[in-house]
Amino acid sequence: MSGNESTAERTYDPRRYAPGELAALATRHGLRRSAARPRMTVYLRRLWDRRRFISAYADARNTSKYSGTVIGRLWQVITPLLNAAVYFVMFGLILGGGAGVDNYVAFLVTGMFVFTYTQRAVAAGGKSVSANLSLIRALHFPRAVLPIAYTLQELQQFFWSMLVLLPIVLLDGERPSAHWLLIPVALFLQTLFNAGAALIAARLGTQVRDLNQLMPFITRTWLYLSGIFFSIQDKVVGHPAPDGEWSGAHLPQWVADLMYANPAAAYIELMRGLLMSDTGPAATTWLICAAWALIGCAGGVWYFWSAEERYGRG
Repeated sequence: MSGNESTAERTYDPRRYAPGELAALATRHGLRRSAARPRMTVYLRRLWDRRRFISAYADARNTSKYSGTVIGRLWQVITPLLNAAVYFVMFGLILGGGAGVDNYVAFLVTGMFVFTYTQRAVAAGGKSVSANLSLIRALHFPRAVLPIAYTLQELQQFFWSMLVLLPIVLLDGERPSAHWLLIPVALFLQTLFNAGAALIAARLGTQVRDLNQLMPFITRTWLYLSGIFFSIQDKVVGHPAPDGEWSGAHLPQWVADLMYANPAAAYIELMRGLLMSDTGPAATTWLICAAWALIGCAGGVWYFWSAEERYGRG
């Protein structure tokens, strides 16, 4: 032992302690891990305290996304318009998916825009932690800030899609109704679910290295099961046709009910009911959407929070 080594250095040299003894020593002197997970109530309060940062971060990401283009954020309007045109040509004209569906253009575009919002939020959430490791390792903040900010970014994009969707619905023969006033409520429920799903995807993205490779397959399967291009009831269950044949797959009703209960299909049906139905969405649709919002958000926050101290390590 060097004569210049202080008494404190000898006393607290970590090499002299086993891991359990070192942890006990830190506890005795009031020391905590720098990335220790706080209680859930404290965690939620810290998230709320950073709400302005979440909003600013989402807005900055949207601005930077189009900063290198000539027309900038005008692409937020042009992109959904181009998507609507492609979807109609492919699924409406070529594949005949609109057979038996009134106002198929509005039906198709509503389904595609609503699904895309959830799809993009989940995909972005899956990358939100792994793509920001340098930020996580440099600053101390609730890691849930990142997937929530990415969800808010997609919500901002979806607002522009709605500005495109509403004129399309009107041009396709629908008329405004009092149900349109409930569109913000539907978006709120879907955003709660999307945030929870993004939080789950964010944690999985740090644990399952191949998740980003699997995500396109998962979302593509989800897309085809959500009734975007066809009426689930007509295609899955069907009904007797005038010629005596049975249209659709003639599967049991419970199969259609199960497809309607998946969150993407539920939010699509909710928005279609608000925009395209004289009677509005069914009460069961509202209940399913509210249940998914509660389960998705609460479950996502808990699942992500339970691994808070592991993000950015390794």
